[in-house]
Amino acid sequence: MNSKALKTLEYNKIIDRLAAYASSLMGKEACRNLVPASDLEEIRLALVNTSDALSRIFEKGSISFSGVKDVRGSLKRLEIGSVLSSEELLRICTLLENTNRVKAFSRREHANTPPDSLDAMFSALEPLTPLSSEIRRCIPAEDEISDDASSNLKHIRRTIQQTNDKIHSQLTSMVSGSARTYLQDALITMRNGRYCLPVKSEYRGQVPGMIHDQSSTGATLFIEPMSVVKLNNDLKELSIREADEIEVILADLSAQVAEYIEAIAGNFSILTELDFIFAKALLSKDYNGTEPIFNTAGRINIKKGRHPLLDKKNVVPIDIHLGRDFDLLIVTGPNTGGKTVSLKTVGLLTLMGQAGLHIPAFDKSELALFEEVYADIGDEQSIEQSLSTFSSHMTNIVSILQHADERSLVLFDELGAGTDPTEGAALAISVLSHLHSRRIRTMATTHYSELKVYALSTEGVENACCEFDVATLRPTYRLLIGIPGKSNAFAISSKLGLPDFIIEDAKSRLTAQDETFEDLITDLETSRATIEKEQAEIERYKSETQALKKKLEEKQARLDERSEKIIREANEKAHEILREAKEYADQTIKNFNKYGKEGMSAKDLENERNRLRGRMSDVEKNLAYKTKPAAKKQHKPADFKIGDSVRVLSLNLNGTVSTLPNAKGDLYVQMGILRSQINIKDLEVIQEPAVTASSSATNRTGAGKIKMAKSSTITTEINLIGKTVDEAIAVLDKYLDDAYIAHVPQVRIVHGKGTGALRNGVHSHLKRLNYVKSFRLGVFGEGETGVTIVEFK
Repeated sequence: MNSKALKTLEYNKIIDRLAAYASSLMGKEACRNLVPASDLEEIRLALVNTSDALSRIFEKGSISFSGVKDVRGSLKRLEIGSVLSSEELLRICTLLENTNRVKAFSRREHANTPPDSLDAMFSALEPLTPLSSEIRRCIPAEDEISDDASSNLKHIRRTIQQTNDKIHSQLTSMVSGSARTYLQDALITMRNGRYCLPVKSEYRGQVPGMIHDQSSTGATLFIEPMSVVKLNNDLKELSIREADEIEVILADLSAQVAEYIEAIAGNFSILTELDFIFAKALLSKDYNGTEPIFNTAGRINIKKGRHPLLDKKNVVPIDIHLGRDFDLLIVTGPNTGGKTVSLKTVGLLTLMGQAGLHIPAFDKSELALFEEVYADIGDEQSIEQSLSTFSSHMTNIVSILQHADERSLVLFDELGAGTDPTEGAALAISVLSHLHSRRIRTMATTHYSELKVYALSTEGVENACCEFDVATLRPTYRLLIGIPGKSNAFAISSKLGLPDFIIEDAKSRLTAQDETFEDLITDLETSRATIEKEQAEIERYKSETQALKKKLEEKQARLDERSEKIIREANEKAHEILREAKEYADQTIKNFNKYGKEGMSAKDLENERNRLRGRMSDVEKNLAYKTKPAAKKQHKPADFKIGDSVRVLSLNLNGTVSTLPNAKGDLYVQMGILRSQINIKDLEVIQEPAVTASSSATNRTGAGKIKMAKSSTITTEINLIGKTVDEAIAVLDKYLDDAYIAHVPQVRIVHGKGTGALRNGVHSHLKRLNYVKSFRLGVFGEGETGVTIVEFK
């Protein structure tokens, strides 16, 4: 690919962005050396690598390759038997540790994840964990060898520490002793690797030893006392032994590394390649790139393509196609309308795709494989070569015509500009006609109306324009293929304040043919805008219709499913109820058959009948069709009085009000032996039928009126739970009187089971009442021993 086109289309800026995403120096170098390829298989493999790396980034996040150091020089030295330094060994260790991290990153989370193009590279990595662990154990950091690198080194360093302690102890005693007056400072210093004391020059004879240095003024001499000379000599010897032992350790580590030269070199090469591939993936992620589809038919179809160097939040995507119905596209329209950006977008996306990079466009965008891309874009005026703008452009055009062939993409910006418009338009038509005859894919921008006419009248050539909003004097940057663009010079000039008489004079100077052509373009623009608006409405209606259809289908499916489920559950429930009823009936028949044979009394038979009646009632309720309940009446606290019969809706139980509602609407309800606090929102007052006397008994006497009054308020049940015997008898006595006066044939007294004291007290009182015909404890379904049923005479 020619370097001029790469520079003109700003391919180098894309490469700079790509290199910024690489972690290692070698990865960055690989990015900077990336150029577009012309081999289709190579391009497709590079694109697949980028896509697979992007998928792994979305799956597990990015991976750093910063630990990939260039160790090729060290490996060369190992091949000839050299010993590596601690820094070199540490770089190799870091490389192997990074290899281990990358290897771990490559493991897929799901076992059924399909393989990709990077699996082979990841599999070829050899972390050599034992070797890296051994290097890290011996060399924890640069210029540092661990004491545990060898037992000999540990012994030497322990001896050095002991010798240092002896020297410091000896010198400290001198500094703090009688020699203190001879010293310039009470401190221990080092000169030439030996411990010394700073002695005043006038007392040099008082401190026997070797002089190693003196101060710049000569007032201080640095003397090594004779008492520590031997210790310093020992320390020097130990230091030499330490250095020798370190050399032995480095030699041993170098020998271990030398056994894996090929594996380490392979790791370095693979990690560099992976760093490069993942940098391409990160660049794609940055501008929401997709993998383009390449073809060899010269067909370009970019969907919602964006120039990658423009702000992705503000750039207007363009749809552009070339090479299918036409191979020459002429883009017209006003300045600053986006013509040049459209031209550069096509060229740059082609270069990026052939370099194995994703392009900022919608999925399934197509690019053609070109061996060369030629671009003549921008102001090419050269003062040094004494070339005008036209001459410079024409020089480029001549070169392009000489080298371009049908496997090339040619881009012209303002073709024929910089000279007489008539001659420039004629030249532009001739150049484009020549390229078109050779079937060379070409895209050109122009202002010349002659080129618009040429595109309209020539087969295989198409017009395009960059949309411009005359009302706001702003370009929309939308590329419209099939419609020539207007210069809008008169409209723009008028909006900017040019007097109308000048504009009218300019219009009068246009030929009739020019005016007709401009009017035709205006009509085309208007028709296009109307059609686009109608198409948008049709698409919106279509989307709404499809959404409604889908919603109805889903609703019908849910209804069908619920219907089937309800029918199935109803059948199962009915079957279960009938089975239970049959079993219960069989058992009841057996019990009836025993009557008179096994000493069953009439009372036992009555109890059995009551149980059967209750069971049948339950079955009928379960089998009954449940209609939608009527709306519950909203009650106020004042609607509830102690003794009122109510239904607890949430429990589906009847009960009696025991207390008045509090401020929150909560009150206590007695439901058999259960007493619970319920809110009035969960209650419904039961309107029990009043028990009235016969008309002959009431007539219109005072006694009749009393009975009617009592019957309108009396209930058939009284709850005595929670009261003492004395309290209960007082309330019960009045209640029984009222019930008897109201001609209630039978009442139910709820006293609970408990200790039996309240029940015994109630029964004792009932025995003393003459109007009580009989009383008994409740049976199953009536409350059993927790209630007493009273029948009046």
